[in-house]
Amino acid sequence: MYTLKKSLGQHFLKDEKVCLRIVEALKDQPFRQLLEVGPGGGAITKHLLAFKEIDFKLVEIDTEKIEFLNKAYPGVRGNIIEADILQVNAPFEGPFTLIGNFPYNISTQIVFKVIDWREQIEKMVGMFQKEVAVRICSGPGSKEYGILSVISQAYFKTSYLFDVDEDCFNPPPKVKSGVIKFEAMGNPFGINNHRKFMVLVKAAFGQRRKQLRNPLKPYFSKEALLDPIFTKRAEQLSVQDFVGLLNRMN
Repeated sequence: MYTLKKSLGQHFLKDEKVCLRIVEALKDQPFRQLLEVGPGGGAITKHLLAFKEIDFKLVEIDTEKIEFLNKAYPGVRGNIIEADILQVNAPFEGPFTLIGNFPYNISTQIVFKVIDWREQIEKMVGMFQKEVAVRICSGPGSKEYGILSVISQAYFKTSYLFDVDEDCFNPPPKVKSGVIKFEAMGNPFGINNHRKFMVLVKAAFGQRRKQLRNPLKPYFSKEALLDPIFTKRAEQLSVQDFVGLLNRMN
């Protein structure tokens, strides 16, 4: 067997119904390449091995779990990348699908990793702390809407699929979880400079209670700041609104 490592934020799924629901969410469109992040004890992995004629790879940082997976599920041998998901390069050429029960302590960074791989990831099904999952999928005007919402929805259609209770895990986390889905949209808003877009969105939400002309003053001319849109707060702007501002930045 294996031990659980709190230092890696390990909470392993033990509810088979939840595992099957997560895997089921992959089936609405075909894929040829699949990456599982943080397979741990293989709760989801064993179901993914049932997919035929796909290139299946896994990323796992815990050597002990890799040894366990190789023994328990021989089908993964030779396909596990021993690494930190935040440090690896895309493991495939061309488009691939991603799935994972993501460690909550790095889940936000994983979202930004997915954004970095946006030109290759065609779909992602992932479990997050519910608070983060809701934030990613929230729309303008809600208190949850923020940086993760805008950056994710600029490139992906995001869907909140279902809640997962604490007792579905070993050990139970202190928070509820949520499973979400990303579906690639390409670059529908025509963002021509992703780095500047990130700077803009982060600056806008850096002072989310203030009118936009305060946090965004360094990035626009005095004339541009007279536009009524700068009297709004960041949470009131749609992705399209942010892209409109991007195109007017200094």
